[in-house]
Amino acid sequence: MKKYLSQTVQTLPPSGIRKFFDLVSTMDNVISLGVGEPDFPTPWVMRESAIYSLEQGQTMYTSNSGLFELRQELSRYLAKNMSLNYSPTTEILITVGASEAIDLAMRALIEPGDAVLITDPCYVSYAACAQLAGAEVRYVPLRAENDFRLQEEDLLAAYTPNCKLLLLSYPNNPTGAVMERDDLLPIARFVSENDLLVLSDEIYSDLTYEGTHQPFASLPYMRNRTLHISGFSKAYAMTGWRVGYACGPEDLIDAMTRIHQYSVMCAPIMGQVAALEGLRTGSAAKQEMIMEYDRRRRIMVSGFREMGLTCFDPQGAFYVFPDISATGLSSEQFAEELLRQQNVAVVPGAAFGPCGEGHIRCSYAYAPEILKEALDRMAQFVGQFVMTDTQII
Repeated sequence: MKKYLSQTVQTLPPSGIRKFFDLVSTMDNVISLGVGEPDFPTPWVMRESAIYSLEQGQTMYTSNSGLFELRQELSRYLAKNMSLNYSPTTEILITVGASEAIDLAMRALIEPGDAVLITDPCYVSYAACAQLAGAEVRYVPLRAENDFRLQEEDLLAAYTPNCKLLLLSYPNNPTGAVMERDDLLPIARFVSENDLLVLSDEIYSDLTYEGTHQPFASLPYMRNRTLHISGFSKAYAMTGWRVGYACGPEDLIDAMTRIHQYSVMCAPIMGQVAALEGLRTGSAAKQEMIMEYDRRRRIMVSGFREMGLTCFDPQGAFYVFPDISATGLSSEQFAEELLRQQNVAVVPGAAFGPCGEGHIRCSYAYAPEILKEALDRMAQFVGQFVMTDTQII
């Protein structure tokens, strides 16, 4: 059978996250900080609305574009909270998670010979989606000394004339870095000067702990060059419901919808009903979760610094990305040995791209007592390699 498989698929590496956690699934009593999934249940008001819709027999297909009521509410939400104005009729598509939106956009835009600029480190599916669409991937490094914020000079160094798209993601997975308006304006200028389109994955936009999130599409002249991608999975604890969305120019949304209608038809109606209720009445529950994530963020950053590791202070998402190079281990060696010795699972930084090496990603979407126990175990492991100030005294 292998000889019949696409060469592109055969050369596609397995997800660096899932590959590692296949091993975790075979072990007992492991504390896993690996999967970016909220430990909160979806707020009750949203679950209740979905249950009621099921009781009323709402189990049918929706429009390919998604429930019109959801698109209307989303249009109002984006206008009020992000200064983004999109027509619910022609410029918004409800997708099966934000991941499908990225895949659809790549397939709608990429032609043979095109290249995609992708920041590194980044979420594991970006490069895979580009490669499956037939694009060349051009990595743009994000550096710790710049707080993992994209720099124009690094974009210029990675750029080639065949580049068509720039894929941005902020707050960033895995680093938790944010981009402020002054950081984004030079990027917008570069995009305009080089006639690029931008896929801006802002799935963690509500999980911004300091300052205000700045949507890329809201920058001057960027609306018609940008596909704004987001969803309900993270901020509303709806990962399994699979509801995302894409907002952008009518022609691009139309092209994506045509692919969408032939591949998945529509996002599940139960998830769309819950998302609609979340936009209408779920704000208070969402804010409670965000406040708790912020508390957990401080626990994690302090914990890693106390064990002698340099740890960037994330201002968004729910991940920390500590530097483990002081141990002398590669990120994969660190993760494997930590799992073997202390039964704690983290993700090697190299899973997120070449620039992720020397780091590990830990999610803090877990209860504080679990995080503290994991930090205690990691401190014992790191103590074999790194001497803290307390030990020196």
